[in-house]
Amino acid sequence: MPAPPGIQEGKKDMADKIVVEGSPRQTRGKNEARRLRQTGQVPAVLYGGKGAAITLAVNAKQVGAILRSESGHNTLFQVDLGGKHEPAILKDWLVDPITGKLLHVDLLRVAMDVRMKVKVPVHTFGEPSGVKVQGGVFEVVTREVEIECLPADIPTEFRVDVSGLMLGKQLRANELPLDTAKMKLITEPERVLAHVVALKVEEEKPVEAVAAETATPAEPEVIKKGKKEVEGEEGAEAEAKPKAEKSDKGEKSEKGEKKK
Repeated sequence: MPAPPGIQEGKKDMADKIVVEGSPRQTRGKNEARRLRQTGQVPAVLYGGKGAAITLAVNAKQVGAILRSESGHNTLFQVDLGGKHEPAILKDWLVDPITGKLLHVDLLRVAMDVRMKVKVPVHTFGEPSGVKVQGGVFEVVTREVEIECLPADIPTEFRVDVSGLMLGKQLRANELPLDTAKMKLITEPERVLAHVVALKVEEEKPVEAVAAETATPAEPEVIKKGKKEVEGEEGAEAEAKPKAEKSDKGEKSEKGEKKK
């Protein structure tokens, strides 16, 4: 949703006021990064635009304040490099999952007269009629969309009233209140952002079906029969062996007597 008159025009002025202190980093490595964090700084890289990539150390508190602000990672600010300011936005960042502290940030240079692609969050409000009247369930499918615009025209968010959404209906990306004169939707226009669906009720199975599923399946009769036959054959072989041995011994003794 485009900001009210005067808001977008003031974005560039706001960007000039928000400053993140940075200094070039000469060394890299885990030990150096740990030392920087202990001094209230965080390793960073500034890249993009016409300039070369620069490894930096930036003020962690200033970056954290930007991330917690209303415009979040789409906030325009100035990177102070020893008195030289470069406009930038936060492109990416790494946070410690346990302490929540910043570990590393990527800063992207921006040119105020060059359009850029950014992702903007989508927030819905209102209770859908499909939930209130028809007993459906409201589900958010996609929480942000990608657009292309000038840095000064980046919206903080898109707010959409979904109170008129009925059961089986969807809110799609092409229904967002974009100012098409300033912004271009990059996300697929038909992408579903939210919808109202019917409540799924699991059907109860009959008692007989449940009992049949939980019962231990009987061993096939053929297998049992086969086992008995095998066991019978093994037993017969076991019985036949001593008999054969006895007959052999008998034959040998008879032969021995004849020789004598």
